[in-house]
Amino acid sequence: MNKSWAIVNKLLPFSCVDGPGNRFVIFLQGCNFNCLNCHNPYTISFCKDCGDCVDTCPHQALSLKKNKVIWHADACQQCDTCINTCHYNSTPMTYNYSVNDILKEIRKYLPFLTGITISGGEATLQLPFIQTLFHTIKQTGDLKHLTCFIDSNGYLTTTGWQKVANVMDGAMIDLKAWDNQVHKNLTGRDNNRVKETITYLSKINKLHEVRLLIIPNHTDLQDNAEKIASFITNLDPTIKIRINAFHNHGVHGIAKYWKPAAKQQIEIFAAELKQYGLKHITVPIIYL
Repeated sequence: MNKSWAIVNKLLPFSCVDGPGNRFVIFLQGCNFNCLNCHNPYTISFCKDCGDCVDTCPHQALSLKKNKVIWHADACQQCDTCINTCHYNSTPMTYNYSVNDILKEIRKYLPFLTGITISGGEATLQLPFIQTLFHTIKQTGDLKHLTCFIDSNGYLTTTGWQKVANVMDGAMIDLKAWDNQVHKNLTGRDNNRVKETITYLSKINKLHEVRLLIIPNHTDLQDNAEKIASFITNLDPTIKIRINAFHNHGVHGIAKYWKPAAKQQIEIFAAELKQYGLKHITVPIIYL
């Protein structure tokens, strides 16, 4: 992947849930997980330029030129017909942003920002771009005060994390299941690397938060509070834990029929984690 530009799905100028403070969030296209409960499956794959979506667009916002699908953003009405047509979990509605393009966008909101967060999809699939962007921010006078965070599924190798460790201020990592097979059933991948990531980032003091999503009858996290707490407290009992509650609004595929997590289930799990030694736990404010 190119170091100087990235395939971007969306920019979010202000967020207070993607790291500390008020953050500018860059959602990169592409993911190496195939989660059954994904709310944004169109971020998983890069466009294959098959052209199947072109003729379906009711606003003529797509065209095929030299075997490449072209998105005409000025004509687009965001009706998502192309996303619903795509058979590859992708979208033609992406942007190619250079590092300088991103810096221009950040500067529009700079007085209000604490930092930036790279998310996805899975951000680390475009790691060279992240390296270049974070390095540039750290070396630029009016931007170097911004903290640089990555929101990740944790599947990047330790060698990969080492490449960004000196320019990254922190990372939020999802632990989607405790048991390896349960994790594989949910995401298509095992969780060995995820646990290695949590361990490594904790050791270098770059682990901002571990996120645990509770899906009744499908995740095993709620049944392994003691093991999870033991794993994390052995690293650092002050690691921040965020428990998220699954909801099926906007979910596609089989997971749209799964039951949402109830407040009582989350509170019981949180209490168990605290009982076993974890100190900083955040639970949802609103349950859908």
